[in-house]
Amino acid sequence: MPQKIIYADNAATTAVSRSVLEAMLPFFTEDFGNASAVYKTGRNAARAVLKAREAAAAALGGNTEPREIFFTSGGTESDNWAVKGAAALGAAAVRTAFVQKRHIVTTAVEHHAVLKSCAALEKQGFKVTYLPPDEFGRITAEQVSAAITPETCLVSVMTANNEVGTVMPVAEIGAVCRERGVLFHTDAVQAVGQIPVDVDKMNIDLLSLSGHKLHAPKGIGALYVRKGIELPPFMDGGSQERGRRAGTENVPAIVGLGRALTDAVSDLSERAERLTALRDELIRGLLAIPETRLNGSPTNRLPGNVNISVRGIEGESLLLMLDMKGICASSGSACASGSGEPSHVLLACGLPRELAQSSLRLTIGGDTSAEDVAAIVIAVSESVEKLRSLSPYWQRISH
Repeated sequence: MPQKIIYADNAATTAVSRSVLEAMLPFFTEDFGNASAVYKTGRNAARAVLKAREAAAAALGGNTEPREIFFTSGGTESDNWAVKGAAALGAAAVRTAFVQKRHIVTTAVEHHAVLKSCAALEKQGFKVTYLPPDEFGRITAEQVSAAITPETCLVSVMTANNEVGTVMPVAEIGAVCRERGVLFHTDAVQAVGQIPVDVDKMNIDLLSLSGHKLHAPKGIGALYVRKGIELPPFMDGGSQERGRRAGTENVPAIVGLGRALTDAVSDLSERAERLTALRDELIRGLLAIPETRLNGSPTNRLPGNVNISVRGIEGESLLLMLDMKGICASSGSACASGSGEPSHVLLACGLPRELAQSSLRLTIGGDTSAEDVAAIVIAVSESVEKLRSLSPYWQRISH
């Protein structure tokens, strides 16, 4: 009998849902025309793109307009465009206002798409303030307010952390930015479809999201740009995305993203309640293992996110043992997997390297059952016991 696979790495990627796949299929084989074409299959494709843009706008709050949505290849592109585009606007302001707008405020726990964009801008003469989080990975609005200067052109703080699941006080941070006249960007890749997101109520100017985190295909995402903000084009070429992001539209993927967003927000509260209960049960079971600790906020976290450190083992070894038991998990960000370095998020939260390297991230989804949670707890417990029995280091520190 084939081994059952329990997928618990939804923060890395999700399966394309049946409803998303069915919505996409006609645009591969029937209405496959270029959305810029004037004949019928092209017009049908263009209408589908507009419908998806409307769905994306609706998912981000009732006042969001479709023209504020720009389709991209995913969260990384959206983050790059937001951060570098806002920086370009800040640099341009020097010529008009005679004020050096070459300062960015972000956090030490951002996704690498934001951190490396900021690092690239530092090489161009921008100054970047990296705010340190508390032990739970949380940044406060007061920290942001204290860091803003007359030279600040952008604040970028993620809505929820991709590794430890901590949810940031985005509305409060956005209010500070609005009051100080500074653009506010949030990487909401992990948050959209998991918790309520309203760009107006949360005072957001720029927002990144990615399709493959919410059952759309890989390679599609979006950037919300508040009306009136004229970000420079990300790619030069044709007139697609109103001249701001050239390239023939990936119509099937755009359609899939629109459907996925509609599906995600339609039952958000019900699904979040169910996942939170499963998450808390999983946390209770894992923390019963001796010498384990929860990473991230114990309460203010994403519904499906669990991140623990297990003293005396290597996270990668635990992942391999879980894989042999049919459980898919990770030790942190999928984008950093294989780097050999401990999580920058956990280090920023104050964990010693030993515990940062012994982390396990389990992110459950809509298909996860109570039986799956129980099986995960048993598998992790057995794997930890086995690894510790083989570890001279554990034998030394446990006696």
